[in-house]
Amino acid sequence: MAGHSKWSQIKRKKGANDKRRSAMYSKHIRAIQAAVRSGGSGDPGGNLSLKNAIAAAKADTVPVDNIDNAIKRAVGAGEGAADYKDVTYEGYGPGGTAIFIETLTDNVNRTVADIRAVFNKRGGSLGTNGSVAWQFEKKGVILLTDRSEQAQEVAIEHGAEDIQESEEGLEISTPPTELYAVQDALTSAGFGIESGQITMVPSNTVAIAGDDAKKLMVLLEALEDLDDVQNVYSNADLPDEE
Repeated sequence: MAGHSKWSQIKRKKGANDKRRSAMYSKHIRAIQAAVRSGGSGDPGGNLSLKNAIAAAKADTVPVDNIDNAIKRAVGAGEGAADYKDVTYEGYGPGGTAIFIETLTDNVNRTVADIRAVFNKRGGSLGTNGSVAWQFEKKGVILLTDRSEQAQEVAIEHGAEDIQESEEGLEISTPPTELYAVQDALTSAGFGIESGQITMVPSNTVAIAGDDAKKLMVLLEALEDLDDVQNVYSNADLPDEE
């Protein structure tokens, strides 16, 4: 959940049970195969969408063999293979929070019906295009366990826009186009990267707690569980205990 600590999100994903982990892996495999088809290449060096999809999959600990097999299957796919489209949806959650959803779908009618049903059942409302998108900006985000000045200097020198310190380490923000340059520079300098990927970052956050926070968590997880949904972002600032 953008707006809350990226470290908390990483911990939550790593702690997911086997069923949720399997579903998460399936979403990444679909994204990789769609990137191969849309980019016309199985080489991430010449296909930025594929490079982003692979980075996101690795950040969520998808095994390398699964990634390689997905690329091979997509390269060999012929007529009749599913044609997935990137479609985004926007809405509101408890406490006036904004929610931005990225999907990959071969049936838009099915996807919007599923998303609307979750919003209606879980105390949210589906908005129109543009209703909350203006509150989010696409960024590269790198999580680094090292908080040293040297690490910060390397990041800034190679294009980092902002650096936030926490108990876990550094959260480094970059323009989407500079993510890999900063990441590669840090890796070359010997710094261990916990995660690095393109994400949507809110321009402002909404503090939320108590029953509203619990309801929001249920809503966000229900949206994430939908097969066609790839990523769910909110501008909620949630307490650590939530």
